[in-house]
Amino acid sequence: MPDLNSITETIIGSAIRVHRELGPGLLESAYRACLAFELTDSGLRVKEEEPLPVVYREVRLVCAYKMDLLVEDQIIIELKSVEKIAPIHKAQLISYLKLADLRVGLLINFNERILKDGIHRLVNNLKEG
Repeated sequence: MPDLNSITETIIGSAIRVHRELGPGLLESAYRACLAFELTDSGLRVKEEEPLPVVYREVRLVCAYKMDLLVEDQIIIELKSVEKIAPIHKAQLISYLKLADLRVGLLINFNERILKDGIHRLVNNLKEG
């Protein structure tokens, strides 16, 4: 199984390829489908719109939360196509990482002229217990 850093590098390279091909201004769903294709083509296991249950008082509740992409069951990718990343977008990804008990996530805003300006790597340092 590839390590987190090599998976992250592959994700970023794939996102840049998608952005170069499509450019900014499309719907998030278009970027999600194309990025999932690129990542799968790179040999990674990808789940699209993976449900994310909430555990409340030891009860698993299926809510409306879905991870845009889950790569190798290790990294959550939250995609945006917005004018600017807001603090709430980062908070959302951190919450998803905590709910999924995962360590690393990428927040990628495809609505940037230069994609690297829209890539944010977030780490969940708070382990419950």
